[in-house]
Amino acid sequence: MKAFTYERPTTLADAAKAIMAKPNAKFIAGGTNLLDLMKLEVETPTHLVDVNRLPLDKVEDTSDGGLKIGALVRNSDLAADPRVRKNYGVLSRALLAGASGQLRNKATTAGNLLQRTRCYYFYDTTKPCNKREPGSGCSAIGGFNRILAIMGTSDECIATHPSDMAVAMRVLDATLETVSPDGSDRKIPIADLHRLPGKTPNIETNLKPGEMITAVTLPPPPKGVQIYRKVRDRASYAFALVSVAAVVDAEGGMIKQARMAFGGLAHKPWRVEKAEQVLAGAKANAEAFAQAGEDVLAGGQGYGHNDFKFPLVRRTLASVLTTAAHSA
Repeated sequence: MKAFTYERPTTLADAAKAIMAKPNAKFIAGGTNLLDLMKLEVETPTHLVDVNRLPLDKVEDTSDGGLKIGALVRNSDLAADPRVRKNYGVLSRALLAGASGQLRNKATTAGNLLQRTRCYYFYDTTKPCNKREPGSGCSAIGGFNRILAIMGTSDECIATHPSDMAVAMRVLDATLETVSPDGSDRKIPIADLHRLPGKTPNIETNLKPGEMITAVTLPPPPKGVQIYRKVRDRASYAFALVSVAAVVDAEGGMIKQARMAFGGLAHKPWRVEKAEQVLAGAKANAEAFAQAGEDVLAGGQGYGHNDFKFPLVRRTLASVLTTAAHSA
């Protein structure tokens, strides 16, 4: 690990000043991803700004019946919050499906959203990686790519976003609150946070330099059955090959409305409105579920080792929708 300096501000203003005062400075909270990357010298910040003392660790009710989740709320605390368990079960289940108990006790809400890909070649500094070194090439294309993306890819990168929580947040239409070093703040729909790789896979989000997430707001609970289904190589401490977060409002064998977001498929949580529109007002049967699956996968591309994800998505989605319809 390369040497770095460190400070721990106690106010948002001081944190903003600190992150801009030195080049290549990084925020750190739980450090469950950043420290690993620093040890491998994938990330080499010269200065760390520890934000753990900032007052951003509360879960609060909003006036419209939703929830405001502070950026520093730990994953374990969020998953166990009675309001989350009762009204946002898909989020609680997604959080509990991620990592291990020890990591969930440290990992934060904002850090989870901003964690970086687990692509093998991104972590291996002896191999070319456009995400790590722009212009060097993508070793995963033509390499071992079993866990990598089949949707929204480019010739520059086929990495996936690893977060379970982000997939649930996407299906719930969460909104991020941020503050910039100049003191300005803004709200960002989670759909607009992460970027597809395109020609600049090293630019992973639409956050501005030094901009910090301060909270995530959930709208009032959606109507319907909430399900999070994660398919992985082992029962715990493994990233999703395919995951599905779904909120399905069904009655009498008919689907009134369905929301679906997918993990393990793309550089960001994957959601296809066309597939949701196909299900709205449709009979809850295999034909409708199959058509939704085809719409989700439209335009996708496999790279050899990950071709199995196409049938896996179809089967997993059909299983989730069947379970939701029967539960309703």
